Amino acid sequence: MMNIDIELYKIFYVVAKLKNITKAANELYISQPAVTMSIKKLEDELETTLFVRTKKGVLLTNEGKVLYEYISKAMDNIKIAENKVENLKKLESGTIKIGIGTTLTKYFLLPYLEHFHKLYPNIIINIDTSTTNEILNNLQNGKVDIAIIVAESLTNKEFNIEYSEKIKDIIIANKKFKDEIIDEIDFDNINNYPLILQTDNTSSRKFLDDFMSKNDITLNSAMELASYSLIIEFVKIGMGLGFISKNYVKEELKNKELYEIKTNIKFPERKILVLTKKDYLPSFSTAKLIEIIKNYKV
Repeated sequence: MMNIDIELYKIFYVVAKLKNITKAANELYISQPAVTMSIKKLEDELETTLFVRTKKGVLLTNEGKVLYEYISKAMDNIKIAENKVENLKKLESGTIKIGIGTTLTKYFLLPYLEHFHKLYPNIIINIDTSTTNEILNNLQNGKVDIAIIVAESLTNKEFNIEYSEKIKDIIIANKKFKDEIIDEIDFDNINNYPLILQTDNTSSRKFLDDFMSKNDITLNSAMELASYSLIIEFVKIGMGLGFISKNYVKEELKNKELYEIKTNIKFPERKILVLTKKDYLPSFSTAKLIEIIKNYKV
């Protein structure tokens, strides 16, 4: 198997294209003797003659024409590849695959994506909304570039935590419902109120049920909904109390559409985690999105 320096092929390509050793030397910014020596070395390696000299320059032999046919294609592909890499570096092309739940997409990721898209409109964003376990499996298997999840902690040492943000779980109600609550909500009286919870198949509901179970409480739901968005809307119209992350209702609390209900129940701390795989080298576009998540103020 031959192991010929690709630089010799590059010199051969330029000489064949220009049909002149002097012109090739000028284009390659090397001396004419260096070009001649490189062609001689390549011919020796291939054990064939590639050029014949004429008064006007050099011409390809039949063997040289065959070699040039393939080398020219290779050089064109190298140039295309270099241009592609340059475009990726300038964020003029590329794709980012993100594994994230629908709730986090709306309440966490969307402002960052909006800012990113304004800066780099040609980057394609693929969103894969799945369960937390599926998202982490997809990150492990290289199906997504970034995973964004909510968790109490991260035990998998194969992931890098690129960004972490604390979230606080609270109980919410509308003003009318809030004014009707007399006692501070605790483990003993929480089931006396109509509770609007997420459905069983969500990670947030599992977190809540596990926490309550450790305190010997089984929650009785008056209503179960698939998303935080629906919980917010149903709480607004006074259908009951909702469990939600405070990060997701900042505007509603500020505008007094919703109210945080006092409770002596101390929910465990959870975090929004932006993860990449440890042995993964992020693309320029992926690295830029992570940088925006870390530094852009929403």
